[in-house]
Amino acid sequence: MKFDLPKELASIIKVIGVGGGGSNAVNHMHTQGIKGVDFIICNTDRQALDISPVPVKLQLGIGLTEGLGAGSIPERGNQAAQENIEEIKQLLSSRTKMVFITAGMGGGTGTGAAPVIAKIAREMGILTVGIVTSPFQWEGRKRKHQANTGIDEMRDAVDTLLVINNDRLRDLFGNLSLDNAFAHADNVLTTAARGIAEIITMTGKVNVDFEDVKTVMTSSGVAIMGMSEAEGEDRALRAAQDALSSPLLNDNDIRGAKFVLLNITHGEREVLMDEIDEITDHIQEAAGSSADVIWGYCKDESLGDKVRITIIATGFQTNPDTGTIATERNTRTVIPLGADMPTMITQPIVNPVLTNAPAASVAPPEADTDPTEPYLKPIEAKVEPVQPPAAPQRTFEFEPARRPSEPEKKEGSSQTATEKKRFSLYDDEDRTETANTSDDAPQPEVNEARLSQAEHQQRVEQRVSKVRELNQRLRTPNGLSDLEREPAYKRKNIQLNDSTASTDSNISRYTLNEETDENGERRVELKRNNPYLHDNVD
Repeated sequence: MKFDLPKELASIIKVIGVGGGGSNAVNHMHTQGIKGVDFIICNTDRQALDISPVPVKLQLGIGLTEGLGAGSIPERGNQAAQENIEEIKQLLSSRTKMVFITAGMGGGTGTGAAPVIAKIAREMGILTVGIVTSPFQWEGRKRKHQANTGIDEMRDAVDTLLVINNDRLRDLFGNLSLDNAFAHADNVLTTAARGIAEIITMTGKVNVDFEDVKTVMTSSGVAIMGMSEAEGEDRALRAAQDALSSPLLNDNDIRGAKFVLLNITHGEREVLMDEIDEITDHIQEAAGSSADVIWGYCKDESLGDKVRITIIATGFQTNPDTGTIATERNTRTVIPLGADMPTMITQPIVNPVLTNAPAASVAPPEADTDPTEPYLKPIEAKVEPVQPPAAPQRTFEFEPARRPSEPEKKEGSSQTATEKKRFSLYDDEDRTETANTSDDAPQPEVNEARLSQAEHQQRVEQRVSKVRELNQRLRTPNGLSDLEREPAYKRKNIQLNDSTASTDSNISRYTLNEETDENGERRVELKRNNPYLHDNVD
């Protein structure tokens, strides 16, 4: 009796790494392991293919590059992929429903070949998701320009595109070595691919199947994905908040999304209904009331007491890199000096109308004028007689003789008696200047101490670290709100001493009161416990 043993079927999800960066990311994914996914790497470099642990490999452009790479020229990478179109179709023909294409933008093979492979997969009716990285700033302007061109081509070739900015790794993880920086980038690519793939491959009680993912990601353009795990108190809300705070995917605000795919995964500790309400309400509030939220619920025993939140938001009308709404930029017009530029006439031209000008009126000459007389006639000036000044009169004053008994006062003493003492705001300053100019006054010591180069460098590094820490907090959605809730004295590390409360005193409790005694006499009494005063005055 013969039996037909079931053969191992190929997975419906495939992850293809294109170029050096994409192949390194797929190698990392293969080492970490993703359930229900087949891995493929495509490269023009034969040496990189030989050292890869991924079993399925495809060398691109054997006749063009001879296994030596594309030389950072995207056109060569594009031509190399064109040589292997049939091999690519053969790899994707076996039950493939969804394909992830990972590549590092800016080089030759990844930038040129990844859009070609994505177009082939999309033409075959396969749900195509691109996960690409933009280069670091120190990799050069040319590489950055090539990356932007490749991202634009990938956006047109795939259904959904996730762009990861490598420059943000510095803001998140500090000054890393090159190996650690690229390892973090590979880890982010792995997280993105695993988060989407395991939504499909893992079966849950409230299941999110492939058709749900297809509804969300087909022809959606720019996508935002976040995944986070949390445990302990308020684990559900913290996991949802951290999933929305994914700064490596360029746009951490899901408001304006058309579709939101939400998957909740728990471990041994199940998720309560209140936690489900917290997660769904928080996601719906962040996405807006018009967003269609599709959520699923499954179990993964490896999580233990943790809960994992995976969010995929699509359907944005945004740019692929910045995530902001695309607006028309104002064009800048440069006019060189001295150039003759035509002027734009905005008013309508009016035809000229000829009119007869009025004749100039000429006054007739006067009849009584004599042409022989001069134009300016002399005028006789009237001279008035000047009287001589009168002689000044002398006035003689007689003063009686002083008595011998009257003492003779000096002129200086009378001035001193009538003189008043005046005060000025600058008296003290004048005295201080006089005292400082004296020879006996000590000269102020000049502090010639200078900071050493090491201390100066240490202060500069402290300022840079504070600015980097502040920028890192402000990049997250919750960072600004946390900064506003924190008091200013805590941000500036100001220690406040606990002042002791003032002791109660009865002095302010006394009041004067006028009363009439039994005999009808009025008297004034001093009473305590004044209800209108208290000891601790604000």
